[in-house]
Parts: sequence; C-alpha cells; structure tokens
Amino acid sequence: MRLALPIEGIKEHYTVVVVGSGYGGAIAASRMARAGQSVCLLERGREIQPGEYPNTAAEAAAQMQTDAPAGHVGSDTGMFDFRVNRDINVVLGCGLGGTSLINANVGLKAEEWVFEDPAWPAALRADGAGMGAGYQRAAEALGMRPVPEGYPKLAKLEAHKKSGEGMGAKWYRTPLYVTFEDPAGGVNAFGVPQKACNCCGDCVSGCNFHAKNTTLMNYLPDAVNFGAEIFTEAAVKYVKRDGDKWLVCFQTLGDGRSRFDAPEMFVRADVVILGAGTLGSTEILLRSAANGLPLSKNVGQHFTGNGDVLGFGYNTDTEINGIGYGNHDPKGREPVGPCITSVIDLRDVEPKEQGMVIEEGSVPGAIGTLLPAGLAAAAAVSGNAGKGAIELLREAGRQVESLALGPYHGAIKNTQTYLIMTHDSDRGTMYLENDRLRISWPGVGSEQIFARANENLKKATAPLGGFYVPNPTWHSLQQKALVSVHPLGGCIMGESAEQGVVNHKGQVFAGASGTAVYEGLYVDDGAVIPRPLGVNPSLTISAVAERTCALIAADRGWTIDYSMPSRPRPEPAQAATMGIQFTETMKGFWAEGAADYNAGAAAGQQAGNKFEFTLTIRGDDLEAMLKEPGHEARMTGTAVAPALSAKPLMAVDGVFNLFVVDPGEVGTRKMKYRMKLV
Repeated sequence: MRLALPIEGIKEHYTVVVVGSGYGGAIAASRMARAGQSVCLLERGREIQPGEYPNTAAEAAAQMQTDAPAGHVGSDTGMFDFRVNRDINVVLGCGLGGTSLINANVGLKAEEWVFEDPAWPAALRADGAGMGAGYQRAAEALGMRPVPEGYPKLAKLEAHKKSGEGMGAKWYRTPLYVTFEDPAGGVNAFGVPQKACNCCGDCVSGCNFHAKNTTLMNYLPDAVNFGAEIFTEAAVKYVKRDGDKWLVCFQTLGDGRSRFDAPEMFVRADVVILGAGTLGSTEILLRSAANGLPLSKNVGQHFTGNGDVLGFGYNTDTEINGIGYGNHDPKGREPVGPCITSVIDLRDVEPKEQGMVIEEGSVPGAIGTLLPAGLAAAAAVSGNAGKGAIELLREAGRQVESLALGPYHGAIKNTQTYLIMTHDSDRGTMYLENDRLRISWPGVGSEQIFARANENLKKATAPLGGFYVPNPTWHSLQQKALVSVHPLGGCIMGESAEQGVVNHKGQVFAGASGTAVYEGLYVDDGAVIPRPLGVNPSLTISAVAERTCALIAADRGWTIDYSMPSRPRPEPAQAATMGIQFTETMKGFWAEGAADYNAGAAAGQQAGNKFEFTLTIRGDDLEAMLKEPGHEARMTGTAVAPALSAKPLMAVDGVFNLFVVDPGEVGTRKMKYRMKLV
C-alpha cells in the first residue's frame, strides 16, 4: 500500500511540516502525528516499494544521479545520489525512506566517551535518561537484532571471524535492522507486510523481499496510521518567516513544472522540523540564509565523514561469497546474508580517537559485474609483494575465472569487502556554489588515521590469503580522496550560535551570536551531530531525533502516544485503471465587470493587470474526465497576479473540469479552473 499522496492534495497549513524521510524525518513525522498534530512530510525522492528496487546493472544505472562541480547528471530523483567533490565524495539515498533504503542496516551505539566531549551541549551530556530512552525507542521501532545463531552459515561472516582471530581482536555479530522471522499474520506491528531475510545480500541496492527494516517499514507507515500526510518528489529549497508562522518553499520534481519559469510552491507551518539529512538540511539552511534568514556562521561547518574507509580483501584463499543475488532466483543459491553481519571492534585503545571498527559487507548483484575488471586493475596497482610462484599462479587462475565467468566465481567469489568507521578531524566545510551544495576539506585523505585504517585492513586480509586493495580513489597517485556513506555535521549542536547552529533541543539559533532561538524551527538528523561517532551513526541519529521530538512535545504540552502496535491504516480510495497528469502555464490579463473575454483582456492589459499561473492537474480516471463534464480533477501550483498580491500565490484546494457544457454557447466546451489562492 502506497504511503504518499498526490501533491494536489496538500493543504495550505499544517501544525508541523517535516522535511525528509530518513531516520530523523521519519521519526519526527511519527512522533508529532502520535502527539495528535496535523503533520505534512515533504520528501524529494520517489516512493519505491519492495519489488521495485533495481537488480540489474541497467536498472541500477537508471537510478543513479551524480552531482559534481561541473554539473548534475541523471534524474533528480535517482535513488543512488553521488555527491562528487575534490577531497571527499558522499553517497546518499534518495527516496521515501532516505538513506535507510540503501544502507547496511547496522545499529551500533556510540561509546560513552564520545558523549563526554564538550562538543556536545552540556544539557545533552547530562541527559543520560533522555538519550537512553531515545536509543531504546529507536531499537524497538527498527526491530534491531543480530543474525541469529543457527541461521544459514554465511561464508563472509566466518571469514571475518577468522580475520578477527588472526588479529587477536574482539569480534561479534552486529545488531541489524532486519527481519529474520516471518511476523504473525504476515504483517509487522505497523501494519506493513514483511518476510524473513532470505540472505540475498542486496541490502544496499534496496531490499526487494520485504525483510529490511527501513523507515518505509516502520516510522513512516506509523506516521500515516496516525494521520500524517506524505508528499514525495517535493524538493524543499528554503524556509522563511511569515509572521508567527513559517513558509516551507519547495519545487516539485517529475511533473514537468521545472520547465516553466514558475515561482516555488510553499506550505505554512507552526513548526518546521528539518530531517533532510546532513547534506539536505545544511543546504536548506544555507539557502535560507541566502534568502535573508539570520543564522549562525557555523552553518556548513564541522562536516565529518565519520572516518569512513572502504577496502577489499581481494582474491583470497578463502571463499567469501559476498556478491548479492541481483536478478538471479534465490532458490538453490548459496546464502550471502545481510550486507553487514559482523564487526572487528578495535575501539579499546588509547587515545580513544584512534579506535575503529571493521565490518565486512556484500556488494549488490546489480553492480557485481563491474568488479572483476575493476578490482583486477586496482590489484595490479597495489602489487603482489611477498607472494610465492605457486600462490601467484593460483591467484591468477581465480582472476581469469572471474573475468571469464563473472563475479560469482574465482577471485571475486573470494573477495571480502570492508568498511571502517573511525574518528577524523571533522574539519570539512559545506557551502553553496551556483546554488548547489559543495564540500571542501583539503588534505583530509592524508590524515594519519586513514593510513592507520588501511594498515588494519591489510592485517585483516592476511589470515585469508590474497592481498588488500584500498579504495581506488585513495592511493598515492591521486589526491587521497575519500568516500563517505555516513556524513555528519553542518548544523551542529552547541551552547550558542558562536559554537553551533542549533541548541541541545535541535532549535535553530536566531542569528550569528547568543542563545536566542527561532520559535518552531528545528533540525533533528545527522547534521546536528557535532563530531565523528566511530560507528555506524543511524542508531545514534535516531536516538537524538527521538529525544528532540520528546522535548518538542514537552515544550508545547503535547503528549506522544508511544503505545504499540500502531493504529490500523486508513483505507485508501480505489484508483481507476488509468489517470492523467499534466503541467501547464497560462498567461493573460484580467479585469472586473467586462462584458466578454475580449473586452476583459483589453481592459486588463491597458490597466497592467496581468494574471498567470503554472498548475499541475491530476485526474485519477481519464475515461470519466473525457465523458463526464462534471468529473473533477485535482490541481495545485502557483499564480502571479500583482493586483491581488505583490508576492506569488499558492493554489490549493484546486478543482479542474474538462469539456464543461455551456447551454448559452452551443458547439463549445469550457475548461473550468477553481482554486483558492493563498
């Protein structure tokens, strides 16, 4: 059952408008709806349900978008969102569910010493109960547990355990947001169909088997169950004050509106909660500042990649089986497992900032065919120092086997994928260039911690045979560019505007100095985290977001209903077999009291009373629209009419009729547009 509504149904005002649908945004929508408030959630991506995720290389390519200094390539709603910069690149998820759609489902808590850092506001450091409750609520909602003992034996997990033993390090199974048993009645506590994990290994290209506990499986349907309204393909640009309310200004995507020179659409709110992710929320506040909203000078500062390091134990002597099924039938295939299943924990060191975790991973089958040639080339650069002749012959044979037969054979079948998280210096900067977000962090890849991380990955590979291949973008022949899948910061917490962008509650500071905050403007996602966490950050982001929502409710006297199971889902209206949607612009003039259209146009033009609109019209039943003059289609958009308002007007509650009969004009049909202009 779809969660999102057509944008034509958006109201002019909500008590709470949430931006984004990853962990921060989804939690905010759920908790504010459970507090009995009218809630609207805006998400820039599309709604993609299990069964619709890409499982071939061609399908994956169609879901990719890349934003680089030279420009943007691909669909604005492509699920895989690559942000390319000189020093550090970032991979994001774009869709209803945010990056939870393409992450590896790992729920690890940050260590206690991380929260003792003065980078966190004192009130949060002292609120162990609030953070503890946040962690507990998030873990319960996300259905967190490790791969059960007795589940199918996973080669990559066993190989990772062997690496940990060879390093003399602590190894254990990671808690995961994955369903491992079919729920009673086939639906989870939020009313969503789910199934037990079939170990396909395709977690990071989107789970097509209803097993991955993304926010699309829990917090988002819960929000809808409690009355929240979700709208997708709505990219928020900036927010601004409107008396004692907020205007959330957005552009719709995928409806053709961007082809017209039309103003942004907007919705009013008492409370705005930005949960668009580290890059998204920061970009919105940077653009809001450019549009006149006074903010802290720290917006965009203290960006961290959470110490992410990617690498490969290539062509080992140990079977790994780390390539997802893709479009292959799961029946009869060796289990791959969830993307990440275990961790080598190297955090018990001094100084603490040099601690790190090493996790194994799987590569989705949709891109597995790219690995044989790519890793063979990278391995040639890395070299084979210390290898004997017989060992080299075995490795060469496996390499040829992969190149000839594909990634489920030979060298790639024996390749372990690694992801490290540690503590970088969090000195990156995000800024706008030509109205697009860029990240600058000169020299980040040369920080000593990344050389240490790669040395640890060599040690992890040694017990398996083969040799270690670092991330191809990180080596001495290049700029040592990094890739992060866990960006944090940009709108960090602080005691005042001089130190951060938001206070411990997530409230945005109202200017460049002091502790005054804007009433009703919050950030509650990874952007507020003021330092690296050293582990997968989703659980901590969720805990902070849960705490923020509890404080928002307490400050306003609202009560959040945390009872489970969730409410039953409202029944959706039955859609027709075929509908129609189009976007159009009309321009002309208007005048009051004119005898006919021609006279009105002439009088309006003479008076300078222009009227123009750009509207998106959606009819769910095309046949009824064509045959029934009274059949109504919905519409929304903007209008420009200086005689009515100096600013653009938002069209809401719009109704469109096609082929309306007028008895006074035989042989003609009229199109009628009726709308409220706000």
